[in-house]
Amino acid sequence: MSEISEEQVAHLASLARIALTDDEITSLTSDLDQIVDSIAKVQEVATDDVPATSHPIPLRNVYRPDVVGDTLTQKQALQNAPDDDGERFVVSAILGEEQ
Repeated sequence: MSEISEEQVAHLASLARIALTDDEITSLTSDLDQIVDSIAKVQEVATDDVPATSHPIPLRNVYRPDVVGDTLTQKQALQNAPDDDGERFVVSAILGEEQ
């Protein structure tokens, strides 16, 4: 059980220049007490024989192998385009003057 007092919370609030009502001080004292107790419980479990982890589930690389596969030829890529110049797709300009 932690020993955070309302006087300590009021002092911290004044240092931080935060105006708190008496009800807020009482509520925050209870909340901080619970947080400190929870941290103490975690510290009881986190002994030297428990390895530190950064994530509860082991992570692994899920990338596929980078292998060159079959690709479309330029002609195949352009065959269904609404408009092309024989080498590239032709589209309306989106910046500058409208066409």
